[in-house]
Amino acid sequence: MKRNRAKLCAWLVGTAAAMGAHGASALTLAEDAETVCKGLVGATDAVKIDATTFQSPSPLAVAERGPTPSGRITPANPGFCKVLGHIDPVDPKAPPIKFQVNLPIEWNGRSVQYGGGGFNGVLITGLALPPAYPFDKPSPLARGFVTYGTDSGHETKPGELPQLFALNDEAFENFAHRSYKKVRDVAVTLMERAYGKKPQKMYFMGSSEGGREGLTMAQRYPDDFDGIFSRVPVINWVGLQHAGTRSGLATMGEGWLNPAQVKLVGDAVRAACDKADGSDDALVQDPVGCKAAFKVETLRCADGKSGDQCLTDPQIKAVNTLHGTYKFPFALANGLDDYPGWGVSGEDTPAAGPTGGWTAWWLGTAPPAQPPAPNNGIAWIYGAGGIQYVFARDPKLDVTTYNVEDHKARLLEVSGLMDSTDPDLSRFRARGGRLIMLEHMADYAQSPYAGIRYFESVERKMGKAETAEFARLYTAPGVDHVGSGAPANVDMLSVLTDWVEKGKAPDDLEVTEQKVEAPSFAVTRAMPLCRWPAWPHYKSGPVTEAASFTCAP
Repeated sequence: MKRNRAKLCAWLVGTAAAMGAHGASALTLAEDAETVCKGLVGATDAVKIDATTFQSPSPLAVAERGPTPSGRITPANPGFCKVLGHIDPVDPKAPPIKFQVNLPIEWNGRSVQYGGGGFNGVLITGLALPPAYPFDKPSPLARGFVTYGTDSGHETKPGELPQLFALNDEAFENFAHRSYKKVRDVAVTLMERAYGKKPQKMYFMGSSEGGREGLTMAQRYPDDFDGIFSRVPVINWVGLQHAGTRSGLATMGEGWLNPAQVKLVGDAVRAACDKADGSDDALVQDPVGCKAAFKVETLRCADGKSGDQCLTDPQIKAVNTLHGTYKFPFALANGLDDYPGWGVSGEDTPAAGPTGGWTAWWLGTAPPAQPPAPNNGIAWIYGAGGIQYVFARDPKLDVTTYNVEDHKARLLEVSGLMDSTDPDLSRFRARGGRLIMLEHMADYAQSPYAGIRYFESVERKMGKAETAEFARLYTAPGVDHVGSGAPANVDMLSVLTDWVEKGKAPDDLEVTEQKVEAPSFAVTRAMPLCRWPAWPHYKSGPVTEAASFTCAP
């Protein structure tokens, strides 16, 4: 502890002359790192540093349970200065933007901003593992990165619906994009105060809503980050909320499938497609081809029959609704007027919080209710609440009566704020930025085809060869939204830094399946994570219909 504090003191003394107005203050505080850390408290205009605490090193810990596989891991972290603060709103009725910045004693000159999830509303600390990260690797903070995150400008209190904040315009715009930019700039200022210089390289890593945030930064603020990793991004956000709600409406009444019927569909998909890739591994490695080949109608009940081993016509209609494209009667931001349907495989991946397939995301353990109930699918809870609070802005709305044409102006407004679908990344490319996207092909929180379609729109806008200079898309078959079901772990932070700082562009990557077994890690099979569209069986054509690939070398 004393040795580490002495190192921080030496850095602060050595850089005092470069710190301008803060130099004298930092120099007098340099006798003790805890004092230095506390000295960062203060306020400048709307930015308030509320508390700073010097944290002692902590060991790795593995919890018995967690909402996701990586959620069970608390990585080892070094001694660091934990900074908590907020940014005051312009509208006094809007909440502040809260943030946490973690300043390691031994800084490598880089930083990582962590994205959020869902509708946010919780403070992202920057202390967890980043998306897709191997469980046994040192955390970014332990590797010397400054890490930080935000609540995106609102806090969801227990018992509140996660969309309640959207009734305030400033809060919603902060959620859409402004909070991430503001907190990024605050973090730069804190790094300059603490270390006497700005960061040399800045990275952003996010999954789901955080993946959308990463793409938002590349599109809206292309000068702010050198490398961005965007996993399973909810980029066509307006389309996702409407398509998810539509799929929920299809399961009201007789359309709902029980867990035994979900397993029936999962078994049928594997029977139809598992061996098509030449192996019998319970993994559909060609999910795009399987979507074209699998017909849910083969599971139709005989006349007058019903039960767990067949599907009724309303249930078949519900499945086809999930798989089908959602069409808007008008164009949204960047000319999009639809949302691609979901794919096949992973239907019966066990549910545990946000982990899992149909039961976790689409169906829940009970048919959709109004207002949404805790045992409903997450997509219904998110989508129906989004319709009420974001689009109609009527918390008492009967979602079954909702008509998009009645709310066209609001949909266009929200799409302009939330839909990170602008394919023009020329400014991000020109400043040397690098982007990696990862789509999980058994994802039922959002359609992986939305991200694939976005990447292909970038290629059409900028050219395939030009896109390959700065962007990569990978797909992982059999993996659910949060990284379970099939191998999905790869150190994308190292991949990004190698590309940004060494010019080493990634090609196919090796991923491993890691099962958390306290106190050790059981690493099982390895397989390639293949770069889109570099598969032997890929064929050009609409990705949701005719294209076919296998993620095998």
